[in-house]
Amino acid sequence: MTKQSGDTTIHETAIVDDGACLGAGCRVWHWVHICGRAVIGERCSFGQNVFVGNTVKIGNNVKIQNNVSVYDNVTIEDDVFCGPSMVFTNVYNPRSAISRKNEYLPTLVKQGATLGANCTIVCGTVIGRFAFIGAGAVVNKDVPDYALVTGVPGKIQGWMSEFGERLNFSADSHGVMRATCPHTGAIYELNDNTCRIVV
Repeated sequence: MTKQSGDTTIHETAIVDDGACLGAGCRVWHWVHICGRAVIGERCSFGQNVFVGNTVKIGNNVKIQNNVSVYDNVTIEDDVFCGPSMVFTNVYNPRSAISRKNEYLPTLVKQGATLGANCTIVCGTVIGRFAFIGAGAVVNKDVPDYALVTGVPGKIQGWMSEFGERLNFSADSHGVMRATCPHTGAIYELNDNTCRIVV
């Protein structure tokens, strides 16, 4: 049986600690644990066995798939997708015998980014808007907007549209590198490893 408060649904096996702030329309599934100081926007989905720490901020319409732990000092903006079993860290050099809770490094995932299944986001990094991190990648440095990153360690392999289509850039008559999203027709420009939408 699930509990419903307005249009928010929380499965009976989930633990939402007192004080946690969940926006309208959230879905919290089996064996999720959301800590009491977490701040979560509207229409978010938390799959089976997700953990959300105390000093976590999550925007609207974020989808966090099964077996993901969102640890303290992670901020996730609107419309982010976190694939199954992807990993966040918050300590760069952990040791079991040494407490480093005062050394947590912030991680920021910007609007519209996709974090593929089983990828690892090393703490202290910024994932740009609409970036796309491929399955199994290990990201240990900042990722620019719209970048497609794969591999270990993660490297930029190309660029993705806001719709999630691979962009194929070529020079126009003025030598400007441009690409068109095959689904929406939006036009993007690439200049010095910076991608932006122009139309």
